[in-house]
Amino acid sequence: MSVLSLILWTPAVGALLLSLLPPERIRLIRSLAIGFATVAGVASWSLAFQFDGTAGEFRFGESTPWNPELGSSYALGLDGFALPMLMLGTLLTVIAVLASQSRQERVKGYHVCLLLLQFGIEGVFMARDWVLFYVFWEATLIPLFFLIDQWGGARRHTASLNFVLYTMGGSVFMLIALLAVYTASPEHSTAMDSMARAAAALPRGQQTLVLAGLLIGFGVKIPVFPLHGWLPLAHVEAPSPVSILLSGVLLKMGAYGLLRVVGMLPDGVAALQPLLLALALVSILYGGLLAWRQTDLKAMVAYSSISHMGVVVLGIACLNPAGLLGASLQMSAHGLVAGSLFLLVGLMYERTHTRELADYGCLAQQAPRFAVLTTTALLAALGLPGTAGFVAELHTLIGGLARWGWWVLPLLLSVLISAAYAVRTIVRLCTGPIRPATQRLADLRGHELVAACLLVAGILVLGVAPGPLIGIVSGAVENLAARFGEVHLLAAR
Repeated sequence: MSVLSLILWTPAVGALLLSLLPPERIRLIRSLAIGFATVAGVASWSLAFQFDGTAGEFRFGESTPWNPELGSSYALGLDGFALPMLMLGTLLTVIAVLASQSRQERVKGYHVCLLLLQFGIEGVFMARDWVLFYVFWEATLIPLFFLIDQWGGARRHTASLNFVLYTMGGSVFMLIALLAVYTASPEHSTAMDSMARAAAALPRGQQTLVLAGLLIGFGVKIPVFPLHGWLPLAHVEAPSPVSILLSGVLLKMGAYGLLRVVGMLPDGVAALQPLLLALALVSILYGGLLAWRQTDLKAMVAYSSISHMGVVVLGIACLNPAGLLGASLQMSAHGLVAGSLFLLVGLMYERTHTRELADYGCLAQQAPRFAVLTTTALLAALGLPGTAGFVAELHTLIGGLARWGWWVLPLLLSVLISAAYAVRTIVRLCTGPIRPATQRLADLRGHELVAACLLVAGILVLGVAPGPLIGIVSGAVENLAARFGEVHLLAAR
């Protein structure tokens, strides 16, 4: 078995094993869930030491015929766009499992769903065949639906139904678009390389229609305005460990899919490039303004995710090396920042049973670990220099100015909006009088502290020394930018 199959099937085997255990063996179930998630995580992170990102080629590939009549295969591989997302997904799964240690209700089913969700996420980022990609894309819906519907908040049924309907609706457009490319392919193969050649040969009008269908499918998951309706409610009602995966990884699946298709449809991208810019800028401002208005901490982080993912779409819309690099870095940065904020907000909610900002105060005195880590994550969310968000947004801004000039001014405005709600939240959380809800707020301890420190450390390391991550993605960025005639060496950056 190759290393990618080992990483992919480890959580699936873990879910199968957990399903066979008696439900009362709670300690064993939690230990095995952490063990299987950690094995997949360690194996995926070890690939970074063997990966040469300068070539921009797929590595660790494997392919086995799956359905010869359809032309599909079990094909896996990683390039500079996929490897960081795989590493992020396995890391956040471990964090989510660690953050679920206090859960007492139907522990076995909950951890089985978490591992199945990890299985689907890994498959999306590893797939080198569009049928395989689509299968894993849809497979993530099942465990995530049950995680929200069975273990969520008071409006969990509405939230889970909205999530499934939005995502399945978008998937229909994505499927139709992929079928249009497949039927036009003389090779009748669903391999990504074969489909890319067939898509590039389509007339400009057909490319535009295909890209529009794919943009709807991926745009729901990102999400971009106006396809974001499912996100705030799903985040608020989902268990906080699930929100870590939902915002930290699931949203990146849409952006990753968009990166995959823009190179397939160069004429279609050229036609819809202004639309991509408009969607990105509206999402950036809309998400930031709504985040500013929220008093519920989870809702604030949820709306801020719309704004931050808009930065990813803006970087992709630039189609130049700086913009594409900024989009890639922002995907990793936002995963760490959103993951840490949902983790910390969830742990505070478990202790206080409130997410209202007005109910908190004086954390610097009552719970200094909470105060320091939450403050760091919020400062990273506004793109403070020295954090991962700054590096990503700076590259996106450079790419945007080079391609669009001062049309990207809303990105600078969004930084001010982010600063407004981040500083307001920091002040109200950490200062002022001690509120009744926080009088006996216990500080972070044990595995909680380990999980939070891992994410915050990642934010700071990527902010101070982004070179290793840039080295991984540089080749893929240059190859994609080269298709649009704007290649510059990233090694000089």
